[in-house]
Amino acid sequence: MLDRFDPRLDPLPPAPDRGKLIRRLSRVLPRKALIVKAEGMRVFETDGLAAYRGMPAVVTLPGDTEEVRAVLEVCRDLGAAVVARGAGTGLSGGALPVPGCVLLGLSRMSRILDIDPVACLARVQPGVRNLAVSEAARPFGLFYAPDPSSQLACSLGGNVAENAGGVHCLKYGLTVNNVQGLEVVTMDGEILRLGGETLDAPGFDLLALLTGSEGLLGIVTEITVRLTPLPEATQVLLAAFPETRQAGQAVADIIGAGIIPAGLEMMDKLALTAAEAHTRAGYPLDAAAILLCELDGAPADIACDLERVRGICESAGASLARIARDESERQLFWAGRKGAFPAMGRIAPDYYCIDGVIPRRALPEVLDAIERLSREFGLAVANVFHAGDGNLHPLILYDAQAPGELERAEALGGAILELCVAKGGSITGEHGVGREKINQMCAQFAPAELETFAALKRAFDPQGLLNPGKAIPTLQRCVDHGAMHVHAATPSFAHLDRF
Repeated sequence: MLDRFDPRLDPLPPAPDRGKLIRRLSRVLPRKALIVKAEGMRVFETDGLAAYRGMPAVVTLPGDTEEVRAVLEVCRDLGAAVVARGAGTGLSGGALPVPGCVLLGLSRMSRILDIDPVACLARVQPGVRNLAVSEAARPFGLFYAPDPSSQLACSLGGNVAENAGGVHCLKYGLTVNNVQGLEVVTMDGEILRLGGETLDAPGFDLLALLTGSEGLLGIVTEITVRLTPLPEATQVLLAAFPETRQAGQAVADIIGAGIIPAGLEMMDKLALTAAEAHTRAGYPLDAAAILLCELDGAPADIACDLERVRGICESAGASLARIARDESERQLFWAGRKGAFPAMGRIAPDYYCIDGVIPRRALPEVLDAIERLSREFGLAVANVFHAGDGNLHPLILYDAQAPGELERAEALGGAILELCVAKGGSITGEHGVGREKINQMCAQFAPAELETFAALKRAFDPQGLLNPGKAIPTLQRCVDHGAMHVHAATPSFAHLDRF
């Protein structure tokens, strides 16, 4: 697929003279930090949402904050668009190059600068891998709680850009809840230092604003994250259900009982079957859905809550509810869950991962609606998601080589996201909007709200050079998409009445 940027709906900065751009960048960067040949840039043409592709004019790989500032200065002077990129594991097209842009890769800025075990803080560069932070903190009895499924590869800078979550965000929060300080370079060349070692700072909460801003407001060059003490003990319970709806009800009942698990994950039959073939985790293949409920803390508290969870699952209709025998089996249960996405390759050539959020009470009916949509569009959907906080990750299975299937998968994904909004939820929980969900922003927000977002971006980036064409749609796009009446105070969901 091409990038599909539409000049009428996606106003992008005009591409500067490429030769002049390269000459200017070569003066401020070492040779190893500048990639100009097509074969070298090819690896940067997409992110984890591989269906969307585009080529930058040039790739830069700065090694420190001053080199980042120098790149931005050149781009500002020449009017070149800038797209920041971390590890390239994002799933919303956020790092997709726009025509004529400078792709600013942060992978060389990969040092853990400091770990303070007394203050429970780590200071890192944006290219540091998520898992590397926990590995470095473990000798001090600490870990970094947000753990996306891609934590082996994804970078902290990308996590901040998308406000990433993970299995344990139900109890420990998203990235925004675990970031205490940022160093950010603006398009004007200013270096902002937001937050720090204290829990709060005076003035507007720019730290929260920049977290999840998808590279539209500034480039993050340093991150201070909060570290959490390793729990005294951890246990996981696997519950199997003959009906998917029963599993959804059990999720609502567990949270309703006042139990906050460290993680509460759900997989339907299609997902657990693929994951079991991939990992051999010991999942029951006769189940329509399984729950993984992890509890951590003091052993006595865990034992009590596990029995309560077991009882709740059985009351909801579970055919099986058992606790992992030992740490090895606990790790195996989670390996199956975290390997569910790549496991889809066993049953389909391609998959399209959706990221929507719904109120937990709506989980059973939304799962039923997704099943109806799957039949309507003629594409299988495997459900793998963070059930505890209502963050859905339906995986739409398709074949990119079959004419029209990719477009049908996109349409199905859009329908699922707009269903989430109609049920009181959101189009994204942790993957960001990027390029993928820009149409669905029209269903999520009213015109006045979108204009406020655009005004905020202009305040940080007057020339519109940072990651243009992403996250914030134009009102013309919303009119064309048909998801918004631009003269109304609120969006219209008439097209979702069938749900």
